[in-house]
Amino acid sequence: MSAKTEVVTTPPEGADLIRVIADPLRYEIVTLLARETLCTTHLVEETGARQTNLSNHLRVLREAGVVETEPCGRFTYYKLRPDVLTALAGAFTELAETARNTIAADRKRPCP
Repeated sequence: MSAKTEVVTTPPEGADLIRVIADPLRYEIVTLLARETLCTTHLVEETGARQTNLSNHLRVLREAGVVETEPCGRFTYYKLRPDVLTALAGAFTELAETARNTIAADRKRPCP
Protein backbone atom coordinates (compact mmCIF):
# COMPACT_ATOMS: atom_id res chain seq x y z
CA MET A 1 0.00 0.00 0.00
CA SER A 2 1.06 3.55 -0.62
CA ALA A 3 2.31 5.52 2.36
CA LYS A 4 0.37 8.63 1.32
CA THR A 5 -2.88 9.18 3.23
CA GLU A 6 -5.48 11.84 2.48
CA VAL A 7 -5.55 14.84 4.81
CA VAL A 8 -9.03 15.51 6.17
CA THR A 9 -10.68 18.61 7.54
CA THR A 10 -11.87 19.05 11.11
CA PRO A 11 -14.78 16.66 11.67
CA PRO A 12 -18.22 18.02 12.57
CA GLU A 13 -19.26 17.90 16.18
CA GLY A 14 -22.29 16.75 18.11
CA ALA A 15 -25.55 16.62 16.22
CA ASP A 16 -23.90 17.06 12.81
CA LEU A 17 -21.66 14.05 13.35
CA ILE A 18 -24.56 12.00 14.68
CA ARG A 19 -26.54 12.80 11.50
CA VAL A 20 -23.61 11.67 9.36
CA ILE A 21 -23.23 8.34 11.15
CA ALA A 22 -26.95 7.75 11.75
CA ASP A 23 -27.72 6.82 8.15
CA PRO A 24 -28.09 3.01 8.14
CA LEU A 25 -25.68 2.40 5.25
CA ARG A 26 -23.08 4.81 6.63
CA TYR A 27 -23.38 3.15 10.04
CA GLU A 28 -22.80 -0.22 8.36
CA ILE A 29 -19.75 1.18 6.55
CA VAL A 30 -18.35 2.56 9.81
CA THR A 31 -18.94 -0.80 11.51
CA LEU A 32 -17.13 -2.66 8.71
CA LEU A 33 -14.23 -0.21 8.70
CA ALA A 34 -13.86 -0.58 12.47
CA ARG A 35 -12.85 -4.19 11.77
CA GLU A 36 -10.53 -3.65 8.79
CA THR A 37 -9.41 -1.24 6.10
CA LEU A 38 -11.41 -1.93 2.93
CA CYS A 39 -11.61 -0.73 -0.66
CA THR A 40 -14.82 0.25 -2.42
CA THR A 41 -15.07 -3.17 -4.06
CA HIS A 42 -15.01 -4.89 -0.66
CA LEU A 43 -17.62 -2.49 0.69
CA VAL A 44 -19.92 -3.12 -2.30
CA GLU A 45 -19.61 -6.88 -1.66
CA GLU A 46 -20.20 -6.54 2.09
CA THR A 47 -23.13 -4.10 1.97
CA GLY A 48 -24.82 -5.07 -1.29
CA ALA A 49 -25.14 -1.37 -2.11
CA ARG A 50 -24.58 -0.07 -5.62
CA GLN A 51 -21.13 1.35 -6.22
CA THR A 52 -22.47 4.84 -7.02
CA ASN A 53 -24.59 4.95 -3.86
CA LEU A 54 -21.72 3.64 -1.77
CA SER A 55 -19.32 6.20 -3.22
CA ASN A 56 -21.71 9.01 -2.29
CA HIS A 57 -21.91 7.76 1.30
CA LEU A 58 -18.13 7.37 1.48
CA ARG A 59 -17.76 10.96 0.26
CA VAL A 60 -20.02 12.17 3.09
CA LEU A 61 -18.01 10.17 5.64
CA ARG A 62 -14.73 11.43 4.17
CA GLU A 63 -15.85 15.08 4.14
CA ALA A 64 -17.02 14.70 7.75
CA GLY A 65 -13.59 13.39 8.71
CA VAL A 66 -14.93 10.02 9.86
CA VAL A 67 -12.89 8.06 7.32
CA GLU A 68 -9.70 8.71 5.43
CA THR A 69 -8.50 7.30 2.15
CA GLU A 70 -5.34 5.56 1.11
CA PRO A 71 -4.67 5.09 -2.61
CA CYS A 72 -3.28 1.71 -3.61
CA GLY A 73 -2.76 1.32 -7.34
CA ARG A 74 -6.11 1.75 -9.04
CA PHE A 75 -7.99 1.13 -5.79
CA THR A 76 -8.80 3.44 -2.92
CA TYR A 77 -8.82 1.99 0.57
CA TYR A 78 -10.89 3.50 3.36
CA LYS A 79 -10.07 3.40 7.03
CA LEU A 80 -11.92 4.65 10.05
CA ARG A 81 -10.61 7.51 12.16
CA PRO A 82 -11.28 6.14 15.66
CA ASP A 83 -10.40 9.47 17.28
CA VAL A 84 -13.59 10.97 15.79
CA LEU A 85 -15.73 8.25 17.38
CA THR A 86 -13.82 8.59 20.65
CA ALA A 87 -14.58 12.33 20.71
CA LEU A 88 -18.27 11.64 20.09
CA ALA A 89 -18.33 8.99 22.81
CA GLY A 90 -16.62 11.46 25.16
CA ALA A 91 -19.31 14.05 24.47
CA PHE A 92 -22.01 11.50 25.37
CA THR A 93 -20.09 10.50 28.50
CA GLU A 94 -19.95 14.15 29.62
CA LEU A 95 -23.66 14.56 28.89
CA ALA A 96 -24.49 11.46 30.95
CA GLU A 97 -22.35 12.73 33.84
CA THR A 98 -24.13 16.09 33.75
CA ALA A 99 -27.48 14.28 33.89
CA ARG A 100 -26.29 12.15 36.85
CA ASN A 101 -25.21 15.29 38.72
CA THR A 102 -28.52 16.99 37.96
CA ILE A 103 -30.48 14.02 39.28
CA ALA A 104 -28.26 13.67 42.37
CA ALA A 105 -28.65 17.37 43.19
CA ASP A 106 -32.39 17.16 42.52
CA ARG A 107 -32.10 20.25 40.35
CA LYS A 108 -35.31 21.31 38.70
CA ARG A 109 -36.56 24.64 37.51
CA PRO A 110 -39.70 25.77 39.29
CA CYS A 111 -42.79 26.32 37.20
CA PRO A 112 -44.16 29.90 37.18
